[in-house]
Amino acid sequence: MPGENLSRDEAQERAALLSVDSYEVSLDLRSAVGETDPDAAAAAPRTFRSVTTLRFRCAEPGAASFADLIAPSVTAVSLNGKDLDPSEVFDGSRIRLEDLAADNELVVDAQCAYSRTGEGMHRFVDPEDGEVYLYTQYEPADSRRVFANFEQPDLKAPFRFEVRAPEGWTVWSNGVGELTDGVWQFAETKPISTYITAVAAGPYHYVTDSYSRTFDDGTTLEIPLGAMCRKGLAPHFDSDDVFLVTKQGLDFFHDHFDYPYPFGKYDQAFVPEYNLGAMENPGLVTFREEFIFRGKVTQASYESRANVILHEMAHMWFGDLVTMEWWDDLWLKESFADFMGAFSLVGATRFKDGWITFANRRKAWAYRADQLPSTHPVTADIRDLQDAKLNFDGITYAKGASVLKQLVAYVGQDAFLEGARRYFKRNAYGNTRLGDLLSVLEETSGRDMAAWSRSWLQTAGVNSLTPQVILSAEARITELAVLQEAAESHPELRPHRVAVGLYRRTPEGALERYARAEVDVHGPRTVVGELVGAEAPELVLVNDDDLTYCKIRFDENSLATLRERLGEITDPLARALCWSALWNLTRDALMPARDFIDLVLRFAGRESDIGVLQMLHAWANSALTHYVAPDWRAEGGRLLAEGALKELRLAEPGSQHQLTWARFFAAVASGEADLQLLQGLLEGTAKIDGLEVDQELRWAFQEPLAAHGVADESALAAELARDDTASGKRHQVRCLAARPSAAVKAQAWAAVVESDSLSNALVEATIAGFTQPSQRELTAPYTAKYFAAIERIWADRSIQIGMDVVKGLFPSLQDSQETLDATDTWLTAHENAAPALRRLVLEARDDLARALRGQACDRVAAAG
Repeated sequence: MPGENLSRDEAQERAALLSVDSYEVSLDLRSAVGETDPDAAAAAPRTFRSVTTLRFRCAEPGAASFADLIAPSVTAVSLNGKDLDPSEVFDGSRIRLEDLAADNELVVDAQCAYSRTGEGMHRFVDPEDGEVYLYTQYEPADSRRVFANFEQPDLKAPFRFEVRAPEGWTVWSNGVGELTDGVWQFAETKPISTYITAVAAGPYHYVTDSYSRTFDDGTTLEIPLGAMCRKGLAPHFDSDDVFLVTKQGLDFFHDHFDYPYPFGKYDQAFVPEYNLGAMENPGLVTFREEFIFRGKVTQASYESRANVILHEMAHMWFGDLVTMEWWDDLWLKESFADFMGAFSLVGATRFKDGWITFANRRKAWAYRADQLPSTHPVTADIRDLQDAKLNFDGITYAKGASVLKQLVAYVGQDAFLEGARRYFKRNAYGNTRLGDLLSVLEETSGRDMAAWSRSWLQTAGVNSLTPQVILSAEARITELAVLQEAAESHPELRPHRVAVGLYRRTPEGALERYARAEVDVHGPRTVVGELVGAEAPELVLVNDDDLTYCKIRFDENSLATLRERLGEITDPLARALCWSALWNLTRDALMPARDFIDLVLRFAGRESDIGVLQMLHAWANSALTHYVAPDWRAEGGRLLAEGALKELRLAEPGSQHQLTWARFFAAVASGEADLQLLQGLLEGTAKIDGLEVDQELRWAFQEPLAAHGVADESALAAELARDDTASGKRHQVRCLAARPSAAVKAQAWAAVVESDSLSNALVEATIAGFTQPSQRELTAPYTAKYFAAIERIWADRSIQIGMDVVKGLFPSLQDSQETLDATDTWLTAHENAAPALRRLVLEARDDLARALRGQACDRVAAAG
């Protein structure tokens, strides 16, 4: 639609002209119940009434501007008491406002559409009991799908919501709500941005608790706590653990931020068909309901949930209290929340190994993103809202958080936290840019933040650090240097504060650190003088303790040690860093993928950290799918399945390691005997001592059975009958699309590409089933269809669905030069396509080219 993609220039012009005093938003959601047929909903969008009263000032009386609204229709528009013709002033996404006064009142009465894509006011019908649930999701700019507003982060205002809902429902918003004469009235919020306002409504299962904190000055803060989910998930809802982590987080942030939680209550809603992990709406945080575990999960899943709870809580200060002016400085909230999530996880909860997960999982996301052609500085150039949507990426989150960890090492933790405290107090309820934060950090640390910022926040790319060791005839270090390299495309060499660790075997055979030195690395070569004279190491680990953001490389002796003794490293963080470095070598085509798989087969069984083990499984599967030479895939798959089954049988009965190996075995099973075992475990004719095959594990076993033609439609229907829930339906849809049939693939393709009737969750499930690594021949005909369809998809669908389709259906499994050429042909022919669409295709092309380089490396190694 014209004007839907707001530009930065337009936002800056509007912010210079307008300031907002208040919003009053009245929603009538009684239309949410009734017709539940999804096809009918797709044919004619169900709507609700939205009335907004918006009071604002204009710095230049007589000037013109616009308000944002995406709605099927507008009933009435009034500006300063004068009725405007909606057909003249509303174009589908903007309301034209002319001849503004110094003080203005805009009233917009609209029919807004319920969403099935997780954007705006999402409506979900639970297939289990027919109940309807609503929730909102707005970031970066979808509140305009629910009420008229100025949709940009720097036009903050207090909000007052009122909601009419079906009888028997409860409604929540950012403020405390009260039902009066059939209308839910909510307390006015503090000044906040449009994208963090929120509403949830429906027959949610709701649990309450409270938090109390007495400060040094004697004042006491009372925060009502709430947590909610669908009624169907209530039996699985461990709200006590959610509240435990919530209270631990509130204590931690009060201790360190010296600014009381500013938004009254603290509700947390676990909602269906959610596109993100969670969203930091003040007073009403929303999470994907998959964080409520229907079956047995490992400790890593509980750690992940706790991390997300704390990440969103950190946003109450970094993002909600103080908000970036425009999406260029998205890092001012996301990088900080990502860092604070791990920092508080380790400092406040039972998950003391959170930095291991950060090093192994979050940084892997950052390293991948930072080597794509679309990489960008942490402080990005965000031209418009489509750019903003795509910049919720591994750079903004994980690299930004890694850079902040480096900053803490650079300025010191006390100076960093004191800077944060001053930042909150000076900018409360306001908007900031990069310089606002850097100035307080300069005050508290005495460091030159401008130079640090130029190197770390305003340049892109990841550096590689490699040790260079020179030994004397007596086997002692005469010189140890750290060599720094950068990619040709991003040649910046950065200052790094790193620890260099020296490791050797103990008499008992363990590989342990015996010397460590911290050093500031500058330029291409830095000598670590403190380690001169140390005994010869078997392993040199640069970036020991994971202080900086870099790709770790190894000297030849260290790499040889890892090939033979990786499992003997006793420190779990050091071991995780080595695994991550080896995976980067594999992705960079510097280590054959089959060698990485061999390391996993030999050493993963000794991995104590369950999160690292799960990551190793994911990497091994990715190596098999994308990086090994194609003629070795069958053998590699057989070896992985054989190794997984061996470790599954060796694992302690009932342990989380056993569960993890069971899931990995299912993921790589393809041989007849392996599939028979999975089927036997489902039917109860086979058993592995201690392995409880609960419903979630049953679905994990059904997918490979479906993909290899063992589980047919009737078997999957019978499984759904056992689990006739929303979660079960998603699993069934994925498994149905996974079946090895040309007709099945055609049906799945049509459901996603040719029709718009599926919800966002079922689009995701269908794509996941369609793309099976064992079915390359079946999906080969869709390469040409993909390139013929994606521009239309991007134009016709919401940006969320467009992203899901463009990323999910890219023919990455057709890993050949022909597919690379077809991608280049499309890019050449579509130089004027939407920049965000081109970025997604360029990223997929880069992954494909990387896979081909990896396969070539693996092929050469096999020949040698």
